[in-house]
This record gives sequence, structure tokens and C-alpha cells, in this order.
Amino acid sequence: MFNETYKLSNGLEIPKLGLGTWLLDDEQAAQAVRDAVSIGYRHIDTAQAYRNEAGVGEGIRSCGVAREELFITTKVAAEAKTYDAALQSIDESLAKMGLDYIDLLIIHSPQPWKEFREEYRYFEENKEVWKVMENAYKAGKVRAIGLSNFLQDDVENIFASCEIKPMVNQILAHVSNTPLELIEFCQKNDILVEAYSPIAHGAVLDNAEVKVMADKYGVSVAQLCLRYDIQLGLVVIPKTANSDHMRNNAELDFVISDADMETLKNVERIQNYGEHSFFPVFGGKLK
Repeated sequence: MFNETYKLSNGLEIPKLGLGTWLLDDEQAAQAVRDAVSIGYRHIDTAQAYRNEAGVGEGIRSCGVAREELFITTKVAAEAKTYDAALQSIDESLAKMGLDYIDLLIIHSPQPWKEFREEYRYFEENKEVWKVMENAYKAGKVRAIGLSNFLQDDVENIFASCEIKPMVNQILAHVSNTPLELIEFCQKNDILVEAYSPIAHGAVLDNAEVKVMADKYGVSVAQLCLRYDIQLGLVVIPKTANSDHMRNNAELDFVISDADMETLKNVERIQNYGEHSFFPVFGGKLK
């Protein structure tokens, strides 16, 4: 699995499987990066909002693999909605991680988290942030630029004035919650879709229907969910600090049949993400 990649619209190769680091502190993130790289991972995903960029950077420097062999993603904070704020945030990320460049830089959300999916859409502000992203790309600070949590009209808003089209849209996409129309729109426009929380942040692990299918293939529910997203043409970035889980998440050498893929697309939509339901991406509201 570690050698399998997709090609971004600018020709850059990105590993299909990455390590997510959400909810890990600096120390945990540094160790997770070292463990993941020793297992074979070459794609690491972080964000300003995770507050662990320094730890990820430490892991990169101490993992024993050359920087150019790794693919590192980070994200401009959702609240950075002016040209100057976005510019500052990119330089801060580079400094915190101690890197000369970032492989993929993403706008974390079209709206600040406290206003996520509310009426005001920040269309003009996102165009300003995108200009900063384009300039960072042209300057060689980043090798690819993209979006996260952008709906179709958010993406079309960027298209309306961009010089360089977004290369990625990182979204919530998993068995029991797959936005197929948005995925299709992105793919038609040469935007690679990345799936965060591809195992539904653990909330799908107890789904009886999915368990039965995983048993049929002789794999875990987590492995089935990751394979499902990959067969949809998505990058998967499961988050874990557990090296056993890292290994299992990479054992995806099986193929889900077309009929079973259709069944998985139609699994009853998940309503409750447990203790993490308060996060805006899972339908909650920050106060």
C-alpha cells in the first residue's frame, strides 16, 4: 500500500494512505510520525488547528528518512480569512515545523469553525486567502495547494477568480456518510478528494451490517472502510498513535466487489459520532 500514489493535477505524486494526527499533542505526534515512517508511511497530515505542528516537525527530523521522501500536509487555520492573516499563518507553519517547504497546503474550512455551515459564506475572504496560497506556491514554499470542507459552491467561488486551480479537497467521507455528488464534482474538475476520519472517528466500528461484510472479506471494519474510500478514488488519512493500528490500516490488499461497494454507499447514515459529536465537522456547534 505504501508505494501506491495518486497524481495531482500539477503532476505531483501523493501517497494514497497517510497518517492523520488530529487530537495528538506534540509529544504524541512526534512519536506517531517516527513509528509511522518506520512502518512505511510517507504521508503525514497535520494542521495549525491541531496545535502539534512542532511535534510533527520533530518527528520528521528524527525519523531517519530524508525530508524529500516524505509528503507533508498542513492547513491554514479556518479563522485566517484575510490576506495578511493567511500569509502569517503559512510562515508560522513553516517555522513551527522547521521545514523549508510544505508538500500540500490546505485552507482548513471555508468558514471559521464557530460559523461552520452558517449563512455567511466568506466567499470574498476565501478568494483573498487563495491568492496567498497561489503566491506561496509560486514562491516554492508549498508544492501543492488545496481546500478542506469546501462544498461545491465554495469551490466554484475559488474557480471564479483563481490563477491556479485547487488540487485537493479534503472532506469527511466514510461508509455511512459519503458525499458522492461532491466527490464526483471534484473529480470531474481534476481535484483529488481526501477522506479525513475515514473510519468515522470509530463510530462505524459497531455497525452490524458493516461488520458482516468485513467478516466476508476476512478483514477488520477499519480495513474495509479504508479500502472503500480508496476504491472511490480517495486518499485516506486515518488518525492513530497506535503502531499496531498503523500496520493494520496499511494491509488493504483486497478488492471490494462492485455490488458490495453499492451496498456500502447506502449504509444508513450515521447520526452520532459519540464523544466527538460536538465538533462542527460531525454536526456539532462550537460556542
